[in-house]
Amino acid sequence: MAKDTPPRWDRRMQQRLARGEAAALGELYDRFAPLVHSLAHRVLDDSAAADRVTREVFSHVWDNPGAYEPKQGSMRSWVANITREMAVERFRRTEAEAYEANGEGTAEEAEELEQKIRRASAAARADYIVRSMPTPLWAALELAYFRRRNYRQAAADLGVSEDEARRRLRLGLQLLSTANIQAADGFPPPGNGRSL
Repeated sequence: MAKDTPPRWDRRMQQRLARGEAAALGELYDRFAPLVHSLAHRVLDDSAAADRVTREVFSHVWDNPGAYEPKQGSMRSWVANITREMAVERFRRTEAEAYEANGEGTAEEAEELEQKIRRASAAARADYIVRSMPTPLWAALELAYFRRRNYRQAAADLGVSEDEARRRLRLGLQLLSTANIQAADGFPPPGNGRSL
């Protein structure tokens, strides 16, 4: 398959949505609703608001199936990007309304709001990346970040060579770096700060 050719399921789904097949929307919802709700909840930290964003995302997809550009990536990525954009926009509106209601609104507070929005967006992006990451990479990262194993310990726990453990950790971290995540955003350094 050519690199710019989307997977067959994505192409068929886009065609079915464009024809107005309600069953296609149901299938898409069944496949992606958990992802959409999780990403929205990660940004908004509110289940009811995440429910609203989930409905808005699938409504947008239903109304705009032609907006999906297969050459830009998978339908899963497209739906995740729509979710992140809608959730961040809702977060921005909600926070701005709260600042206005409290009579706040200085330049410093506006910058604080933008930082909160950037952190929420990066967290949602990280969640998506982790959920999409191949299991071997995620398993290595989990050992390093959450169980505080160095690469030698991770290799032993995974039953792979030390070189393979380092490779998995490096690839996993490279994927996560695309979300612009920094340790200051709540992600602890791997292996208790020890070098990988």
